[in-house]
Amino acid sequence: MLTKKEDIKGLKIIPREVKAFLTKNFIVSIVGPRRAGKTYFLYDIISNKLKLRDDEYLFINFEDESIRSLDRIIILNSLKYHQEIYGKLPKYLFFDEVQNFERWSSWIYELYEKKRFYIFITGSSSKLLSKEIATELRGRTVNLPIFPFSFREVLKLKRFEKRKYYSSYEKGKLLNLLRTYLNTGGFPLIFVEKINSKIFFRDYIDTVIYRDIIERYKIKEPEIVKILIKFMASSFSSCFSINKVFNALKSKGIKISKKTLYSYSKYLENAFFCFYLRKFSFSERKSELFTPKVYLSDAGIINFLLETRTSENIGKLMENLVFLELKKKELFGEIDSLFYFRDYQQREVDFLIKEGLKIKQLIQVTYANSFDEIKREEWINLLNVYELFKQHKPELIVITWDYEDEKELSWFGKKGKIKFIPLWKWVLNIKINS
Repeated sequence: MLTKKEDIKGLKIIPREVKAFLTKNFIVSIVGPRRAGKTYFLYDIISNKLKLRDDEYLFINFEDESIRSLDRIIILNSLKYHQEIYGKLPKYLFFDEVQNFERWSSWIYELYEKKRFYIFITGSSSKLLSKEIATELRGRTVNLPIFPFSFREVLKLKRFEKRKYYSSYEKGKLLNLLRTYLNTGGFPLIFVEKINSKIFFRDYIDTVIYRDIIERYKIKEPEIVKILIKFMASSFSSCFSINKVFNALKSKGIKISKKTLYSYSKYLENAFFCFYLRKFSFSERKSELFTPKVYLSDAGIINFLLETRTSENIGKLMENLVFLELKKKELFGEIDSLFYFRDYQQREVDFLIKEGLKIKQLIQVTYANSFDEIKREEWINLLNVYELFKQHKPELIVITWDYEDEKELSWFGKKGKIKFIPLWKWVLNIKINS
């Protein structure tokens, strides 16, 4: 039941760009998709950052079948058993995939109330981020999202130094790495252990469907979940309509209610398999009623499910990557809230970033290597939407493949300054023209 230091030795532990938060005043909640590296993040804290001895910490992995089969009272007495073995209570408590332990939040809060422990929990359920859990834990949690490797982390693994300028050879190599990243995604097992991606994603999706959906929510129609996943993949970086899924299934003679489909789609979001992006409205109620866009948690999942070449969807894959980077910023509290925008004339802007009551940024994403390759509607839509929020003075950005510039553009009296930023520079947070 207890993971010891000797169990961690020899494992290839790679430091992540997320910094550990050490405090007894909050429960540190590490959340994210399955196999994104949450457990290894805990190992890094134990073995490298804090260099803990076995008697200083308790580690319980609730994904372990032998743990899940234990009587509840045994888990509740785990600290007592630690004291029997080592003669003292642990200082640090690590509970991995804690959502698998029934009524876990009340137990964790009891431990927290003692003010004797540093408590870390991990989970593959976005419920750990929800207001419900925050209420149960009396607002005493600090959330640290762990996703598959970002492109920044991949470059570090490849020992590719971050710089503002690169030679043409280095630039070509960097863009090749980015294209590869948009194909394989960033799951650590694929990048570090070189596991066959098809085998990995087949097993990953089966595990998500079985463990996180069917088992957790006692689903009786697993095939419907698989079909829903396929629909999501084919709609990634686009609007995702449950009505369309319902009608498509109905036309094939498959009987399922819309309510059930909505529930299944929410379960997939809870498992960090996908994310929904709401259309912007100053009315939160109206925003909830609009059809959302759907994004998947990793590009590799998309390419596996669609069985297509990256080049066929590269613009949408770029948009999916930009969304994930923005979503992480939202979860870390670096930006307030994130939406897409579409007006009554169907003029769309990929991302709208709101800070308080102010619209801060409007962002388009397009695959282009020059200004001439950018569809005119991309920047015209920015200017039209800018006009609606002119009093907010939002920054206008077009994220490209490898075109960089800053232009003052106009269209029928509407004008604005637009920054064109290569995706790699935007991801690496390298300022342009400075």
